Amino acid sequence: MKRTFPLQFYKYQGTGNDFIMLDNRQQFFPKQNTKLVAKLCDRKFGVGADGLILLENDNMSDFKMVYYNSDGNESTMCGNGGRCLVAFAKAIGIISNEATFNAIDGIHHAKIIDGIVGLSMNDVDNIIEKRNHFYLNTGSPHHVQMVEEVAKLDVQKDGAKLRYGLYGEKGSNINFVQQTAENAFRVRTYERGVEDETLSCGTGVTAVALAMHFSKRTTTNNIIIATEGGELKVSFDLVGDGYTNVELTGPADLVFKGEIEW
Repeated sequence: MKRTFPLQFYKYQGTGNDFIMLDNRQQFFPKQNTKLVAKLCDRKFGVGADGLILLENDNMSDFKMVYYNSDGNESTMCGNGGRCLVAFAKAIGIISNEATFNAIDGIHHAKIIDGIVGLSMNDVDNIIEKRNHFYLNTGSPHHVQMVEEVAKLDVQKDGAKLRYGLYGEKGSNINFVQQTAENAFRVRTYERGVEDETLSCGTGVTAVALAMHFSKRTTTNNIIIATEGGELKVSFDLVGDGYTNVELTGPADLVFKGEIEW
């Protein structure tokens, strides 16, 4: 049945990772309609985005984050999406400069100053090292692989091959990494659910920073990551064999807002 009223949306981006934001505190959005989510995220027939995020009421925190990939399916944690949601919450007056919100992987804390959002990520105590890559979960599963010339890669082709060939239908996000300085790396990411390269991936950047420290390619706990869409920073503390106080920091900006028939 066709809706008779327009859907108000906000479009945000964090280092090129873009999202449709909906204020769903009144629970109007049909959350099981995966075709609708995919249509809204379609760059030719909808708004266009890497994902769609619902902001909802939550009894434990300032708000709840419900995240969908552009294929329409609800997914695991999205770091850049979480940062953009904090900026959205501030814009509509739910928070001021600090926030606590509930996501699929638990409670996150954040602060926002002049459009720069610092987001707490989950602790990580299990990094699996293989012959030529690392595997870890930073709210979403990530494969981290060093390469010599990341700019020359066919990320869509090589990422899909690993995403399906190594991890099966459930899949993993695939990150290709090149070190550019003692505390700096360049990353390109293939995201499952988008099934293509995205300009940035927050949980991927976090995974890269931890894997690079774990492998002793860097000794600093403040790491700069260059993505195709801009620069992000990851800080953390090493406690025993695990990483805690993990924070992902970078810009989160409103692109435009509007209405679409749905």
